[in-house]
Amino acid sequence: MEQRELLIDAFGRINGIVHRVVEGASSELLSYRVDPDANTIAWLVWHLTRGEDSQVTDVAGTQQLWLTEWADRFALPLPRSSTGYGHSSSDVASVTASPEDLLGYHDAVHGATVAYLETLSGEDLDRVVDTSWDPPVTLGARLVSVVGDDWQHAGQASFVKGIAGRAGVK
Repeated sequence: MEQRELLIDAFGRINGIVHRVVEGASSELLSYRVDPDANTIAWLVWHLTRGEDSQVTDVAGTQQLWLTEWADRFALPLPRSSTGYGHSSSDVASVTASPEDLLGYHDAVHGATVAYLETLSGEDLDRVVDTSWDPPVTLGARLVSVVGDDWQHAGQASFVKGIAGRAGVK
């Protein structure tokens, strides 16, 4: 198996988790908070997708799908460039969306990520993409970082769904 195939598989597994959490979810489930300041499923899925969109398009040299196709559809009361980093509790609560929009955006980003990954060779993964760190960050390290962040947030969304289900929220 080649390195890009491992990355494609990892991103595909994240996509599967997102679908299992979001498909058929009610607005009550998507906005459920374990405590008054906890992240919602809607925010977690939006944030992991925004992070993937912004970071992968940055290294690919392409436009963020959020900025070109999705921000207007979601119409969030946040700056268009927002990815969720540093959000307050009220910012988290402001991220609302239908399951169809969350999955549509996530699937579009996933498709663009896979299309980019399919163009890469093992040598490409050694390319330095960020010199502000010591040691500098390679493309491979950046992509693994995105996978790690996405997996954490997808797992958190799964956890919230489980807790909500115990509370009777479907």
